[in-house]
Amino acid sequence: MPSALKTIRTQFQQALTDAFGSDLAGCDPMVVAASNPKFGDYQSNVAMPLSKRLKQQPRAIAQQILDHLKISELCEPPEIAGPGFINLSLKQSYLEAQLNAIKNDPRLGVETEKHPQRIVIDFSSPNIAKEMHVGHLRSTIIGDCIARILEFRGHDVLRLNHVGDWGTQFGMLIAYLREAYPEALTTQDALDLGDLVALYRKAKKRFDEDEAFKETSRNEVVKLQAGETDSRRAWELLCNQSRREFQVIYDLLDIKLQERGESFYNPLLPDILEGLEQAGLLEESDGAKCVFLEGFTNKEGEPLPLIVQKSDGGYNYATTDLAALRYRIQQDNANRIIYVTDAGQSSHFAQFFQVARRAGWLPEEVEVVHVPFGLVLGEDGKKLKTRSGDTVRLRDLLDEAIARAYADLQARLAETNRQESEEFKQNVAQVIGLSAVKYADLSQNRTSNYIFSYGKMLELKGNTAPYMLYAYARVRSIGRKGDIDFEQVGEDANILLGEESERVLAKHLLQLSDILQEVERDLMPNRLCQYLFELSQKFNQFYDQCPVLQAEEPYRTSRLALSDITARTLKLGLSLLGIAVVERM
Repeated sequence: MPSALKTIRTQFQQALTDAFGSDLAGCDPMVVAASNPKFGDYQSNVAMPLSKRLKQQPRAIAQQILDHLKISELCEPPEIAGPGFINLSLKQSYLEAQLNAIKNDPRLGVETEKHPQRIVIDFSSPNIAKEMHVGHLRSTIIGDCIARILEFRGHDVLRLNHVGDWGTQFGMLIAYLREAYPEALTTQDALDLGDLVALYRKAKKRFDEDEAFKETSRNEVVKLQAGETDSRRAWELLCNQSRREFQVIYDLLDIKLQERGESFYNPLLPDILEGLEQAGLLEESDGAKCVFLEGFTNKEGEPLPLIVQKSDGGYNYATTDLAALRYRIQQDNANRIIYVTDAGQSSHFAQFFQVARRAGWLPEEVEVVHVPFGLVLGEDGKKLKTRSGDTVRLRDLLDEAIARAYADLQARLAETNRQESEEFKQNVAQVIGLSAVKYADLSQNRTSNYIFSYGKMLELKGNTAPYMLYAYARVRSIGRKGDIDFEQVGEDANILLGEESERVLAKHLLQLSDILQEVERDLMPNRLCQYLFELSQKFNQFYDQCPVLQAEEPYRTSRLALSDITARTLKLGLSLLGIAVVERM
């Protein structure tokens, strides 16, 4: 079902064509949701930028648009304000009809994309032999949220986990594994990840201090790349140990990913060099093979090279990323490729995207997007670390959030002498704790750094996950108190909007499809968070001002249906953020 905004924009474009001819057929009507309620629901300022082009006054242009605008079924008569703004207010009858049309729709009126794309999203991407830390949090949950929204809109999404499972560090790890834990090469469960992290640190210390060990490590890399059986076995053991621990985190966060690590592309790397050679892009510099970039210079102002093969014959991240990009286009048939990584990698993506285009591997019709994000900071404003100065383990961060949510719940129950089972408390605490962490991150503009505060993210008031979970649970409590079958209400209800707070809530509910299309386009999950926060606020205002169970018919059934649509919208919106709901708090 087309949204009001989409319908109005379509009609504005037609009015522009009818009024001024086909030259304006593709003109942006500049219709947006009004920022101030006194201007109505939507506003267009298209008349002003057209003034110079048409050599007419903006108000005269606005009037000609209105003379051809056919939106009487949707809106009250439009008004021209100021120098030429066109203000529009939706009719109550239109709002009621739209709500009655979506009240039994599981998609709540959200359209599916008529021309779905094959979209690859590269996110999370931890490194083998290292534990996931807070730095992986943003990539994982931002990528998952974007994937959920694109999937809901009807796109064919491939969620890829480009794990760091190849490279020189594995020579170091395998050398130390042979030396310190030879039994690990024959016993699958000889190590757990805690041992593996300690092994990595010890191996790195040996590598930095012992030249003989460094040489042994380099030889192990050669053996691994040559496919020697025991080297491969050791590498697989390291990968499997890490993979199991990663999966614990992914299960806890409800993240679905298909692993395709750096090693997957290793056999394709020689072809990258050959392709760059054939394209006339490959040059040698200080023994390394590279592509000199356009628009990138070093400190001396000279063209900057993107190295694709080091002087020792080894490859690097750029080579692997080029191979991955080409594979995703040629084999995965991607129309859009999205990379979710920290903002510090922006230059790297701009560089290898440029090389891929110049090599002819990245067609104009394929969109590649780097989705950058800022740092997670502690309450001191510095990069989040433990008291000892170490990077915060992601598992510890999540466990702490759940523990604090449990303590808050216990305190609230004690204040009201409310008795609940341990199973209930554990479940609610886990949902609230994990939801609070996810929402605190997703509600930020992803390009900015943000301060991680358990206290703020777990508050029941403000722009937090608990505030929205409470709004959802409030509707469900209405159902329990009145012994309401909301499915039957949906069948019976004829939604009527008699009060202003009902109309305000109705207008907001009908904006969901527009918001999701914005996120689909711009990949900014915080817009959905802001929509849900405002929805919770508008519902609470409606609930405070309009009796529901005590109302007379037909408003009682109408308000029950309006409450149910709100709860279902909250549940759907939160699910697209990767957040579960609870029926009771």
